[in-house]
Amino acid sequence: MMNQLITLFVAIPLFAFFTTLFWKNKHENAISGIVQITKSIYLILAVGYSILWIISGAPEIHVNLVTIYESQDFIFAIHFYYDRTTAVFSLLGAVSFFLVTTFSRYYMHRDEGYKRFFNTILFFAFGYNLIIFSGNFETLFLGWEFIGLSSFLLIAFYRNRYLPVKNAFKVLSNYRLSDVALMLMMWMMHHLTHKNIDFTELSQLKIIVTQQKQETMAIFIVIMILISAMIKSAQIPFTSWLPRAMEGPTTSSAIFYGSLSVHIGTFLLLRTYSFWEDMLWFKSVVVVIGLVSAIVSTHISRVQPTVKTQIAYSSAAQIGIIFVEIALGFHFLALLHIAGNAFLRTYQLLVSPSVLNYLIHNQYFHYHPTPIKKLNKLKATLFVLGIKEWGLDHFFYMYLYTPFKWIGKQFDWLKKTKTIATILIIGTGSLIYFLANNQIKSFDGALSISMLTIALSLVLFSFSYRGSALKAWGALVVSHIFILAGISNNEKEIKSIEVILYISGILISFILGYLTLYRVKKIDKDISLNQYHGYVYEEKNTAFLFLLSSIGMIGFPLTGAFIGADVFFTYIRTNQPLLIILLSTYLIFMEFASIRIFIRIFLGPHKKLSHAVAFRSS
Repeated sequence: MMNQLITLFVAIPLFAFFTTLFWKNKHENAISGIVQITKSIYLILAVGYSILWIISGAPEIHVNLVTIYESQDFIFAIHFYYDRTTAVFSLLGAVSFFLVTTFSRYYMHRDEGYKRFFNTILFFAFGYNLIIFSGNFETLFLGWEFIGLSSFLLIAFYRNRYLPVKNAFKVLSNYRLSDVALMLMMWMMHHLTHKNIDFTELSQLKIIVTQQKQETMAIFIVIMILISAMIKSAQIPFTSWLPRAMEGPTTSSAIFYGSLSVHIGTFLLLRTYSFWEDMLWFKSVVVVIGLVSAIVSTHISRVQPTVKTQIAYSSAAQIGIIFVEIALGFHFLALLHIAGNAFLRTYQLLVSPSVLNYLIHNQYFHYHPTPIKKLNKLKATLFVLGIKEWGLDHFFYMYLYTPFKWIGKQFDWLKKTKTIATILIIGTGSLIYFLANNQIKSFDGALSISMLTIALSLVLFSFSYRGSALKAWGALVVSHIFILAGISNNEKEIKSIEVILYISGILISFILGYLTLYRVKKIDKDISLNQYHGYVYEEKNTAFLFLLSSIGMIGFPLTGAFIGADVFFTYIRTNQPLLIILLSTYLIFMEFASIRIFIRIFLGPHKKLSHAVAFRSS
């Protein structure tokens, strides 16, 4: 019975999400009623299941729900797992979801995005449960992707404003780095074990590493785990995205960046601890990162002028301490700390509007200026560093974002239609040849590198291009052809079903995206990427369809391209570092370029003066 009940944790929010889609925004009672029923069932189920689990002796529960794809070397299965860590995160999620949705029912009353808000919250609950109940990395990665998308949608909730949209893209950029790090970890794990493993097998994997003397592969795996956890839990140097994520409604900030989403990095460390518990050097690195994050974040939070920023950095500081507790093996303490920090930040965020209202009134009637004190150079320097958040945003913009933008602009000659058509013919011809030829030649490594380099060049061009969105969109689909050609050339034999899954998902996404962009172009013949257009005002359904096509183009778990991309990763061998670097960079900027087109055309302040336009500054 417990094996059957565990699937309800994922099924209930997913069913409620689809149910709320059939109601209009004005039907607040119907939408809130569905959410009320969902949160009540979810809370009762979480509490009841944990009690039943304790009565049964707290066993480890495994459920293989369904196998989505299976080949000789690769299995993609949805596998659920329940233990003490899952129990704590499940109860934490159920209580937080109950509190925040109850508060939001009144807080979001008569908001034009009432329905959209609860749709996204339910979608987030589905992704969150996929992560905490995951029994293998494939299931965890599915939830990881769903949480990333729902975060982007809620940060950009006020989509007619400049800053929420800009910061949503900034947060998504950090999340994409985390996604790719997790994919690289799964890629190396697959080559280490030659199969898809469950979390319970991680402790046995240490023996394999020792026997086969694969310490280098193990080091790569734990570093990718750490990078994923650091980004998701906003640890130094990735801390600055957390306050930017507070641009969404206060209630979504509470459930995402106060309680649940921001602690997913600690969940990943807890879940993989059995693999790296004997690596003293790695535990030392985690401790150092946690301590530095705690100290720096505490310093920044004390000088910030806004409530949300103070709470964000305070939460990051506590999570840094939690990192230390996990590394030292104090897992029960870490779980208590996670729950305490989550509930405290949720409470602080939910009451912050009332507190601010009180403080403003109090300051108006009882204002007493603070005496000016002279600061020495050290204190003044630290104060300015804290105000500027240690320049973390500037660092990433100058040394990560800007260089790739500059590289993309060097391919501006690709904007000519004839050039794109010629490259398309070359890519298609190469793909057909490589698929027909099953024998790997001695020069195939160089050819694969060339194919992936061309694909990356096309994506960087699309990422930096400021002209027609249709040309940028076309460059993305052509790049996929070169990716497929490069992978096909690198592998002796690729199953036709894998190629069909990948191509079908990409083509469907491309055609849908092209039709939606063409529809928008007919409105005023301007779909350049040089400014925000804000067409979501006039074309809500079109914007939704293009969002689906954008995430489908990047291999989101929506079409068969998701399975194809995962399988193709395994076709790159561990002795091909340049290929894996090219593919990883491609995947990062493919999402940047695709979502950028969506943002520039459909979000942001509307360019027509007949619509209300928000101020650029907050």
